[in-house]
Amino acid sequence: MSITIAMVISHLLLHMALSSPSRYNRSLRDRVGYLNTNPSGKKFRSKPQLARYLGNSMDLSTFDFRTGKMLMSKINKNRQRMRYDGLNQSKGKPDLNTALPVRQTASIFKQPVTKVTNHPTNKVKSDPQKAVDQPRQLFWEKKLSGLNAFDIAEELVKTMELPKGLQGVGPGCTDETLLSAIASALHTSTMPITGQLSAAVEKNPGVWLNTSQPLCKAFMVTDEDIRKQEELVQQVRKKLEEALMADMLAHVEEISKDGGAPLDKDIDDEDEDPREPEADDV
Repeated sequence: MSITIAMVISHLLLHMALSSPSRYNRSLRDRVGYLNTNPSGKKFRSKPQLARYLGNSMDLSTFDFRTGKMLMSKINKNRQRMRYDGLNQSKGKPDLNTALPVRQTASIFKQPVTKVTNHPTNKVKSDPQKAVDQPRQLFWEKKLSGLNAFDIAEELVKTMELPKGLQGVGPGCTDETLLSAIASALHTSTMPITGQLSAAVEKNPGVWLNTSQPLCKAFMVTDEDIRKQEELVQQVRKKLEEALMADMLAHVEEISKDGGAPLDKDIDDEDEDPREPEADDV
């Protein structure tokens, strides 16, 4: 009888403790715990015990053991996380490393993987002509106009006259500018100088002008022009020879005036044959 009364009193105290909102009752309620029962009558006193019983058949990360319900807020967060992870896996991460992979072997030294391609060589070929030939400005020869040459006495050197076959092309092209342009082309260009071959250059030089050729019309060099040029070269060489001889004679005369008698003797010895014929040779 006493045992039955004690059990009734303990049940009443437990009911009062669970229903009262005091701090003592809350701590008592936490110590008492919760009990969940499945439809088959199996009782579970904690969430880990329920997880061990179910195994991997159900995800209990969103299950609240106290209320016995699934939390919808956690379910939505898990769905969003799974959707975001799926998108990232489908896109993949870009691999920006261009280095060759290393062979995974047991060796302590790194052995690179041999790269096999369809082409024996993979070298970039560039046209050297494009690197050498620089773009030129239209009518750049006009910058050479107004330049004059002076000799050692600071006197203006007379410019040479161009042949009648050379005629300038373009606005403001004078004979002096054309002469400077032809001289520049002879020293800087390896191409033959033919002049502006296009007939349309006279109508619109800014469009049809060939910058690799001087500002002159197309011309033809004849045999007569070559013969005249040869005669001119011979005349210039003869004048140069006369000037050198006059300079040498003046130099010898100046030395002889300064007491250069031995020098005259040395010159006479040089003029004679160094090996005179002997009697035996005769």
